[in-house]
Amino acid sequence: MDNIDKRKRLEDNPFSYQITKNKTVFLEYHGKQIKILKGKDAEKFLERIEEAENEKEVQLILAKITGNFKRGNERRK
Repeated sequence: MDNIDKRKRLEDNPFSYQITKNKTVFLEYHGKQIKILKGKDAEKFLERIEEAENEKEVQLILAKITGNFKRGNERRK
């Protein structure tokens, strides 16, 4: 696990998610919505989250599922 997050960016817990009543999952990065999962994708995601052993694994799952959405030209708050 240490080899994956060499720059220690996941330690700040930049990713979060919210689940609605109808099992739609909203993925966020620093509070901004970046992806929506519905149906089987949402179910698969929730299963993976339940299997995670700690918060760092949850952050890694969230980072992987959001994919390569950052391109380096985003502004920081």
